[in-house]
Amino acid sequence: MATPVDPAFHDRLQVLRDKYAASVPERMAAIRDALVLCQGSLIPSHIEQLHHALHSVAGSAGSFGLAPLGDEARRIEQMVRGVLEAGAPWFGIEAAIHTLLQWADKDFGAGKIAAHD
Repeated sequence: MATPVDPAFHDRLQVLRDKYAASVPERMAAIRDALVLCQGSLIPSHIEQLHHALHSVAGSAGSFGLAPLGDEARRIEQMVRGVLEAGAPWFGIEAAIHTLLQWADKDFGAGKIAAHD
């Protein structure tokens, strides 16, 4: 027997996606702020703050239809984790974050919301 589909499900899901997409500028600001702290001094608590901000986006963006954003945040998060856990070089992290922030600002800044499926 077929299970009836809740006709409002997709509408509710879209509302959640839109709400998440609207939060992207704030999430990117947290990444930007943490990066600024790291630029001043690569102390563990600053790197951990950056890792947390990236992890937050990496773990949630895909669930709301923004897989490319989550994938890139995850890639950079893993680079930062390498610095924290294995003493990996910082090289390339700032450039990767700046690219992420520019992309997110273009697609999510100024109230513009664009989901990348």
